[in-house]
Amino acid sequence: MPSDRAELRRREQAEIERGDNEASRIRNADLRVAGRIIERYLAPPADTPFGIEYAYNLLGDVRGKKVLDLGCGSGENTVLLVNRGAEVCGLDISNSLIELARRRAEVNGVSERVELFTGSAHELPFPDRSFDVVFGMAILNYLDLELASREVWRVLRSGGYGVFKQPVRNSRFLSKVRRLIPYRPPGVSPFERPLTDQELERFAERFSRYHCKAYQLPFVNVARWFPIEGGLAALFYRLDGALLRRAEWLRWYAAVRVIKVVK
Repeated sequence: MPSDRAELRRREQAEIERGDNEASRIRNADLRVAGRIIERYLAPPADTPFGIEYAYNLLGDVRGKKVLDLGCGSGENTVLLVNRGAEVCGLDISNSLIELARRRAEVNGVSERVELFTGSAHELPFPDRSFDVVFGMAILNYLDLELASREVWRVLRSGGYGVFKQPVRNSRFLSKVRRLIPYRPPGVSPFERPLTDQELERFAERFSRYHCKAYQLPFVNVARWFPIEGGLAALFYRLDGALLRRAEWLRWYAAVRVIKVVK
């Protein structure tokens, strides 16, 4: 946990700079979300080998529910959530990304069903019990987990839930190696890091229920670095899912967790 507000401000300023850098890279991109992508995330099955699809499966029926897209970035998930029938608020600390999210909502014809805010996940600009669902894709690994957990719990209504997809690395050795490497790719915050299963469990302590599922063994991560024909890539993911179902001990080595917490 940050020792003082000055450290927290440094962390958040780094995230603003990261978001602004990302916005500058995609400012002239086509912001339309393809129909096949919208269709893919409408009702993915529970046994999907893809972590992102499983996160959308855990959402369940969100028609008419108020959903916070936490760390919404340029709004890709915001559009998908609206197409699931949710009333969506998107929040990001980078105003540049929020402006892109606003443009994306407009070009996809959903701007009237979306509210977008610039703000901190450490101090959410919403009243208590504002949301039925909080949804976050690779956001907790940028945050102070104690503050983020407190805020997610605060803004959820009773019985509300949060769904998050997060990078994880349980190996202390690999974490030490990572810290020793001085190179950091452009646009990556110095505070970003994979989480551990233990950290996710601590994040979930104040909630009444916690569910976690592992994805992506190392061979999948290596394969993603190489150009692979789509069908073969899907085979790798299906093999990954089969191994993780049959050998529970392998889950410790998986690089992604999809979690659900219930207030």
